[in-house]
Amino acid sequence: MTGLPPDFLSTVASRLRDVDAELARHYPGDRPGQPIHTAYVSAADATKELPYEWGAAATELADRHAGLLIELGGDDGLARVRETLAQRPVQDLRLDFEDGYGTRADEVEDRDAVRAGQILATLPAAVFSRGVRIKGLTGAEYRPAIGTLERVLDGAGGVPDGFVFTVPKIRAAEQVDIAVHLCEALESAHGLPSGALRFELQIESPQAVIAPDGTATVARAIHRSAGRCSGLHYGTYDYSAACGISPQFQSLEHPVADHAKAVMQAAAAQTGVWVCDGSTQVAPIGADAEVAAAISRHFRLVTRSLERGYYQGWDMHPGHLVTRWLATYTFFRGALRAAAPRIDRYLQRRGGAVVDEPATAQALATVVLRGLDCGAFGPGDVTALAPAATVDVLHQLRERKLPLT
Repeated sequence: MTGLPPDFLSTVASRLRDVDAELARHYPGDRPGQPIHTAYVSAADATKELPYEWGAAATELADRHAGLLIELGGDDGLARVRETLAQRPVQDLRLDFEDGYGTRADEVEDRDAVRAGQILATLPAAVFSRGVRIKGLTGAEYRPAIGTLERVLDGAGGVPDGFVFTVPKIRAAEQVDIAVHLCEALESAHGLPSGALRFELQIESPQAVIAPDGTATVARAIHRSAGRCSGLHYGTYDYSAACGISPQFQSLEHPVADHAKAVMQAAAAQTGVWVCDGSTQVAPIGADAEVAAAISRHFRLVTRSLERGYYQGWDMHPGHLVTRWLATYTFFRGALRAAAPRIDRYLQRRGGAVVDEPATAQALATVVLRGLDCGAFGPGDVTALAPAATVDVLHQLRERKLPLT
């Protein structure tokens, strides 16, 4: 018996169904398949052979500094990296028409845009994500930005597999409305399927993180994108400069960078939008000591990002591929050694020093699946440590659907 009105529970149930539906719409869950990096290359310098050229240059660097790389990631890690550089060095490629391209004559940029589309359409399947960074959708740059994007699609003969375009200079959520409108207009004008075009937002100003009213601009931007926003990319140096950070201290690990990325991460959590860390401007070139310092620096920065849950980052130089892959493999192999025994105990309902709940089991399975996806290890390496943790079981754990008995 209860003293509540008879229709109270039915009213509560109805309202909660509405709340649940709205939450499900805004937060559909994490999206698998995130690449470990995005290689940024000026569109003026791009060729169809670029992934192989970067892989060859990276392999040469790995061979010259094998001793240091073995210290950082072990013999097996370096061997795995060499194999990757030979077969699939680049997962995600962005041909740049913004800062890395500069200002050029209209006819030159038009020609480069058509050629960029042709290149993107013919890249090997190993480059499973690809696209361009256009100029900003701002009052001063929107015309060349739109014109270049349209010519890229013309050159590609449509939307290449895995295509996405990056929108820089985001400072207001209203710019996302314009990006959505642009996608719809291009799809209509070019006879493309509805929803074919997707974009990333480059977060490189404080206004993109915190709006004048104190709300998180980036959160509003995601939910105004009509499901077209696939990622948030942090712009290390523009953001740091806008916050007044002296150039010698601008870095992925500066506190202003950590704050911006933490807001991005919270805004994107469970939306299916990926967060991508920025770049380092220090390339592994010069004297041997300078190269060794750059290698160690990038390995440390990539590892730091992975520890903080930023599983993707920019690569600006072929040499960055070496430490990107080595740090990624080292991180996930370490994660497997920590996660597999806990997954095994969870599946067998055994206790231990750490008692894991379903949400933690989900996180353990997710990190192991990320390691499998990037090639840090194979299914046999997982089941050697947790015999019941097949790929299918890991997926069930990630989806919190595993029926335990």
